[in-house]
Amino acid sequence: MTAGDKRKSSARDTTGEEQDSPFGIWLSRGLHQLFDDVANEPIPDELLRLIEEDRNK
Repeated sequence: MTAGDKRKSSARDTTGEEQDSPFGIWLSRGLHQLFDDVANEPIPDELLRLIEEDRNK
């Protein structure tokens, strides 16, 4: 399963139908344009340290 397949299978509206409509495609592309750069940023070292400290408790 590719990332595209996973994304497509999880893109469902409230009726359970896939978002293959023009609006669904437009929305998905727009959200990716807005948020892909942020989602791909590295996690700050301080946050990783806090997560590791909590994991060790």
